[in-house]
Amino acid sequence: MNAFKEQCIALRKKDYSLAQITEVTGRPKTSVFFHIRDIPLSKKKQQLIRQGYAEHIRKFALERKGKSLRSFRKFQDWNPETVLLVSHLLFDGEITSSSCVYHNRSRALLERVERLMKNIYEFEPARHANKKTGVLRISYFNVALSAFFREKANELKKTITTQPLNCKREFLRAFFDDEGCIDFQLVQRKKRIRGYQKDVAVLKIVQRLLLSFGISSYLSVPNEVVISGKENLLKFQKEVNFSPGVRVNGKRANSRWKKNLEKRKLLELAIHSFRT
Repeated sequence: MNAFKEQCIALRKKDYSLAQITEVTGRPKTSVFFHIRDIPLSKKKQQLIRQGYAEHIRKFALERKGKSLRSFRKFQDWNPETVLLVSHLLFDGEITSSSCVYHNRSRALLERVERLMKNIYEFEPARHANKKTGVLRISYFNVALSAFFREKANELKKTITTQPLNCKREFLRAFFDDEGCIDFQLVQRKKRIRGYQKDVAVLKIVQRLLLSFGISSYLSVPNEVVISGKENLLKFQKEVNFSPGVRVNGKRANSRWKKNLEKRKLLELAIHSFRT
């Protein structure tokens, strides 16, 4: 048990809220929440938080009378950060009629989405942890925000193949961080990157974007894009790669590695395993 985890648990047992522990430790809320999610606050503390939140909302509403209570900053033109954010919502997220949701086991990706969303929407997300699977979920409940992101998601799918390379790269990074895996089996001589997506149209977009970086791929049933061959893996590693902190789930019953290895490290091992 590391010092940060011990500190979080100790503060929680003293009835510190998520916001209070974040302030004390100086660490992101997602990292803190990961360690305290199974330790509930006392009923008295929960009531105090609800009262404080209600008072804050009333005060905020009075200050912004005549304005949207939960406004956000719209963007027109695409840049790498907005492409990355909307792509994550497309792949490991959901854009419903009333909310924008992102769920993942990786704290690195959850913190990334929160950071990117802060540029557009200043309010904190609702957080939920699935104790059975270990997947964390952040949700932004705002009808207008959802409608905006739904429109931008459709626009992104239509225009990403004509955008600059730096935007194409972020779309691919989000796709493979969320939907990708390393299929590395020495005995079976499998050394490939796979990315799953139920929407075949999106897989074809991914194929076209990979070709922009000189990376060949093929579509495989069911609903996968596959990258194989040393040269293609090397180009992927150089141009896209998996993000730091994105790991395989070593706790899965069918896990080959039995530990949470970084996907970029597995990619490196796969590349080095080719005979020179």
